[in-house]
Amino acid sequence: MHDVPTRRVVITGLGSVSSIGVGTAEFLTGLRSGKSAAKPITAFDTEGFEHAIACEIVDFDPTRWIQNLDVQTLGRASQFSVSAARMAVADAGLGTRELRDAPCLVSIGTTDGESRDLDHLVEAEVRQGPEQMDATIARRVPAGRLSAAIAEEFGLRRVEAVTLPTACAAGNYAIGYGFDAIRSGDVEYALCGGADALCRKTFTGFYRLGTIAPERCQPFDIDRKGILTGEGAGVLMMESLDSALARGARIYAEVLGYGLNCDAHHPVAPNQDSVARCMQLALDNAGVKPAEVDFISAHGTGTKANDVTEASAIRQVFGDERPPRTVSIKSMIGHSMGAASALAAIGCALALTEGFIPPTINHVHTDPECGLDCVPNQAIEADLKVVQNNGLAFGGNNAVVILGKWEQDRTEAPA
Repeated sequence: MHDVPTRRVVITGLGSVSSIGVGTAEFLTGLRSGKSAAKPITAFDTEGFEHAIACEIVDFDPTRWIQNLDVQTLGRASQFSVSAARMAVADAGLGTRELRDAPCLVSIGTTDGESRDLDHLVEAEVRQGPEQMDATIARRVPAGRLSAAIAEEFGLRRVEAVTLPTACAAGNYAIGYGFDAIRSGDVEYALCGGADALCRKTFTGFYRLGTIAPERCQPFDIDRKGILTGEGAGVLMMESLDSALARGARIYAEVLGYGLNCDAHHPVAPNQDSVARCMQLALDNAGVKPAEVDFISAHGTGTKANDVTEASAIRQVFGDERPPRTVSIKSMIGHSMGAASALAAIGCALALTEGFIPPTINHVHTDPECGLDCVPNQAIEADLKVVQNNGLAFGGNNAVVILGKWEQDRTEAPA
């Protein structure tokens, strides 16, 4: 079997719609300062719930970014994804014509698609009958709109647009898909990430499972009480290193590799061995040794099942003595579902560029069963070379992405 030449893949643009800041500059400030987005839910009626706190985006105006599409034809998650893509393209310094005529991939991950709209349709059907369901809302429900709308917004002519429904690991799945497409030469540019909007269905589901925290999310803390649901979108502009250098683009980070697996072990409970295998797959794909990883952006939901399992898997791969510092930005932005690992990937790219590790906020006492340095409450300055971003999902859908600081003297891609 002959070796196929591969191209190095870099990140040149970032677009973030998050509850701690819209736009990369605000998102970076929120990460550095350890900002919390937790607040009472306003997106839907919460009467009857004992507690209803989430990380909701308020005062979002999609018309600031969306130029060519009627925002009324887009659900909230699609508004997030298109807006984040606009930010990423602008940040990358790419012209619309240059992007339109090149082979492109749009890859967006999601958990719920447009479930906010589905909530409205179901409510109308139950209370008033199916004839009262809004046709405009019904037309924007298909999850494929999260990626197709980006292609339409930019008028892309040579594009594959795919929406990946691999739940809370979907953002990393999308990044891995883009990595392969660019590395193999199938496309020149890839807009990859994830998007989801806060919805009643998901909040209620987690609430009934007993996993919604009453006030705050405390990953890896012995007194944690569960997750806070969130929303948003993260989109990364990815391209080959040759392309980025040729046009003098700023490079945030290099995508070194990724790993995927699906163990189907249990509908909701993570499997330690499978999570460890996925991390090892990613390290092997990136050509990175465990000792070279400077910090891990954990899935870190703030539930005992996730935190203990993920921490144990990390020690299984990296050793018990000194595993890498491991943080969870869900302590700040909540669990944004399909956007979670995409926003975390943006956080990792910014950490590499800016030289810091974001904190795990709301942290008081580390759970001894986790045994990790989770950078409690305050960001720290750090000279970072390699970072790992974990995304874990129901059904054992796991996705791990490895990012590296781009160094101009590196001449060979990882094997």
